[in-house]
Amino acid sequence: MGTIKQGILGGFSGKVGTVIGGSWKGISYMRSQAQSVSNPRTEGQVNQRTKFTLALEFLKPITDAIRVGFKLYAQKQTAFNAAMSYTLANAISGTSSSDYSLEYANALISRGSLTSAANGAATASSGNIVITWDDNSDVGSATSTDKAIIVVLNASKSEAITDTAGATRSAGTQTIGVPSDWSGDEVQVYLGFVSEDSKEVANSDYLGAVTVA
Repeated sequence: MGTIKQGILGGFSGKVGTVIGGSWKGISYMRSQAQSVSNPRTEGQVNQRTKFTLALEFLKPITDAIRVGFKLYAQKQTAFNAAMSYTLANAISGTSSSDYSLEYANALISRGSLTSAANGAATASSGNIVITWDDNSDVGSATSTDKAIIVVLNASKSEAITDTAGATRSAGTQTIGVPSDWSGDEVQVYLGFVSEDSKEVANSDYLGAVTVA
């Protein structure tokens, strides 16, 4: 039951029907009672949560790369949220929570209009991942001084090695050392580019899955 404090025109505290009254810092307020949800785990909610979890598990270990790679899309949202939106819309396959999966080939770790890498490839060599690409500095908006954005993701361990200011586009290669306990693990490798002044970013390329030697 609600209690009227200052007559019929004053505020009240407590509950009257579906209205709750109270006071905060001397200011009287009223609010509607929250409606109970009869089934907080509907099929639609479970599906959305499953997708969100898959996207989060992919993006969280590579947050540093995402901050650089999606910064141009961080308008009224964070770069991470922009990457989350892209991943949810483009990189998850399946029809329900029982068969959703993240499609690494459809995911991006960087997004923008800068010319992308040409003929990127990744191989394993004695505890390292060797990334190579063709120098396409004279194509489109590419320049020789663009810096590589590299992600080597070990999804099974929820760990990643990232470099957001790697070798120049003209260098054509970069070697990334990985932890010794990754030996035998499969890793997902991505290559993007950011301009020297950090004002332009290229769509990343998925270089495939590589087993650490």
